[in-house]
Amino acid sequence: MTTESKQDTTSGGSVLLGAAFFTVLVGFLAVLLGALTGGADAAYGALTGTLLVVVVLGFGSFAVNAVADLMPSASLMIALLTYTLQVVVMGLVFVGLNRSGLLEDALDPRWLAGAVIVGTFGWLIGQIVLATRVRIPVYELSVDVPEAGAR
Repeated sequence: MTTESKQDTTSGGSVLLGAAFFTVLVGFLAVLLGALTGGADAAYGALTGTLLVVVVLGFGSFAVNAVADLMPSASLMIALLTYTLQVVVMGLVFVGLNRSGLLEDALDPRWLAGAVIVGTFGWLIGQIVLATRVRIPVYELSVDVPEAGAR
């Protein structure tokens, strides 16, 4: 007979908030570096790229986390659909910015793209590091487990 241990687990929300914080931190450094080396257009481009990453990846990750909490069997399907939606939204935002003329006038496209790339890597690294340090159960053990050999 074994003694039940207290399962200290948390949801994935803290991991996602930490990843968002890490992305904002990396984005702040990109904005600062852009302002120092490329001027206001570079800083605005880096800021726009950082905000784009936080909004798009944040929405997708929180949606997958919510589905994983409610219906774990559908989480892989939702994750794949959300990833596809994230790629489409990023592309549509770039097309919209290009057609509006903001990429030539107010935003530096290189700093915008660089901030999206660096911000995405920051999000991924933050999420992986934090997810490996927190205990998130894969499945719930039922409390009413009968003894072995009981009829």
